Amino acid sequence: GCYWGLMQSVSSSTSLFIITTALFLLNKVMASDGSISSTLALGAGCYWGTEKFIRKDFQKNFPGSIKTATVGFMSPDKDAMRNPSYRQVCSGTSGHIEVLFVELNDATPSLVEEIIKFFFQFHDPTTKNRQGNDVGSQYASHIFVTDPLQNEIANRVMEKLQMLVDKKEVSYASQTVATLVSDANEFYEAHEEHQDYLAKNPNGYCNHYFRFKFWPA
Repeated sequence: GCYWGLMQSVSSSTSLFIITTALFLLNKVMASDGSISSTLALGAGCYWGTEKFIRKDFQKNFPGSIKTATVGFMSPDKDAMRNPSYRQVCSGTSGHIEVLFVELNDATPSLVEEIIKFFFQFHDPTTKNRQGNDVGSQYASHIFVTDPLQNEIANRVMEKLQMLVDKKEVSYASQTVATLVSDANEFYEAHEEHQDYLAKNPNGYCNHYFRFKFWPA
């Protein structure tokens, strides 16, 4: 999870993630009508907070919308180091980002748009490779998409967000949205102790909070 909370959760000798045996792209599940992929991965800094906000808070608005949500690691570089150690990820040398791998129930373009919009409400996309105390490329703001329509939606939402920032209708630390969008690559699932971390440890480390509750019309 996040380095600042690591010593509270696991010892240095603990193995910190389980490697998935298949590519993320091979695991994606298409919506029933085949219109849009139901899986995507979201990097918003420490994955403990990302998981909490998506699992708990997003589903307050869209009950039952999340089929699965798993924390782990992904790189935008398909040739990145394979099977990196947790320490390598945490150091920023492996090229991987802390992400939440989400599978939606009954995925539609509108639901994908809603989760991407919500993603921008609880983290700061203008602080490149940093969220609060967590600094490094592993904490980048990044959306990993699994089909062209998701890519189109993500970029459209980002364009709208930048306009809102420019008009000062939404406020972040800086003025330029630095989130990157790329195709999903291999996903490395984090150790079980890091799954549902804040549900199991309500006072655990989290630096995410709502920057705004509702998107301006």
